[in-house]
Amino acid sequence: MTPTDAAITSAKPPAAPSGAASAVAEGADSVALSPSASGGIDDRWRQAAERIAIPLIALGGSAVVFGLFLALVPQVNPLEVYGLMYQGAFGSWFSWQNTLVRAAPLILTALCTALPARLGLVVIGNEGALVAGGVAAAAVGVAVSGAPPIVVQVAMALAGMAVGGLWIFAAGWLRHSRGVNETIASLLLTYIAIALMNHLVEGPLRDPESLNKPSTSHIGEANMIGNIPGMDVHWGLALGIIFCIAAYVLMRHTTFGFAADMAGGNMRAARGMGLNVGRLVAVTCLLGGAAAGLAGMVEVGAVLGRANASLVVGYGYAGILVAFLARHHPLAIIPVAILLGGIGASNGLLQRRLDLPDATVLVLQGVIFVMILAGEALYGRIRFFQPRGA
Repeated sequence: MTPTDAAITSAKPPAAPSGAASAVAEGADSVALSPSASGGIDDRWRQAAERIAIPLIALGGSAVVFGLFLALVPQVNPLEVYGLMYQGAFGSWFSWQNTLVRAAPLILTALCTALPARLGLVVIGNEGALVAGGVAAAAVGVAVSGAPPIVVQVAMALAGMAVGGLWIFAAGWLRHSRGVNETIASLLLTYIAIALMNHLVEGPLRDPESLNKPSTSHIGEANMIGNIPGMDVHWGLALGIIFCIAAYVLMRHTTFGFAADMAGGNMRAARGMGLNVGRLVAVTCLLGGAAAGLAGMVEVGAVLGRANASLVVGYGYAGILVAFLARHHPLAIIPVAILLGGIGASNGLLQRRLDLPDATVLVLQGVIFVMILAGEALYGRIRFFQPRGA
């Protein structure tokens, strides 16, 4: 971030001129309906194809690079590794269910990065919001464990979303009011969340019976989130899909989403039109953090039953990769999260069959992230995807 950007962001928004909201709505309609603004149907298809093709190219390049890395390992055949990864992720119904269970928190944590990205913010505090939301949900769940299960679950969800939302809102507030880089702020807040969790589960919230692994008390088996009928997959997956659809509608089909796009494209122009940039930052960060906080609640309510160090397994960090690979599109997050969930689900099979370390899939995820970032340079440079006459 340049000093100029920081100064623009920290400046107090001017009073909105009369009819500013209607002007934004009319602008959204004109952009949607005007062929010249969209570049024509053919150009829109080219742009859509580019957004799909370049991530696929990055994935293909990642497979090649990771395969070369595996070739250096004695008695390891890269093709066998990829075959086992497919088998462990999608080779059977059991594998599919394991993949979907792992995809559920990835869908929600990816929204924590994807929503603020519409404003040009790079938020990577997903893991911190997940941990904070999980601890809050566990504390509330234990406190009201005697209530009916639906009441306990709703209270846990609201607590997780509130704390997770406030956690990311803090990073957005620092960016808007003080010019603090939101990437650094959200990352540091993650370390604070993990340290705070360790303090709470080893101190005030610790269950005296948790000897080897400090944890909060169990929320109660009756209060656990059940599975989707006919599947061994908890309802967190359905919640993630619902959140993605809602985020898509909000960001792509409302005046708020159009305003967020304007602010993300040019903050100064957005202020000139009277848009309340501070409000946009606050809402997107709150919603993104709430999604990650809900992921923490789902891990506690559907998998762990209590808060402990098992919350810090990297779902938040993997969610960053999912968001970038999906180009911050809410609907694209769903298949990408399933892909990354499948890679994680295959880890155990790789360890048993080939005696590979558990960090193998983390290496692959790191290679994918680097290739995705490198692929950013290809946008607008491949002639086939360029608009006609360009």
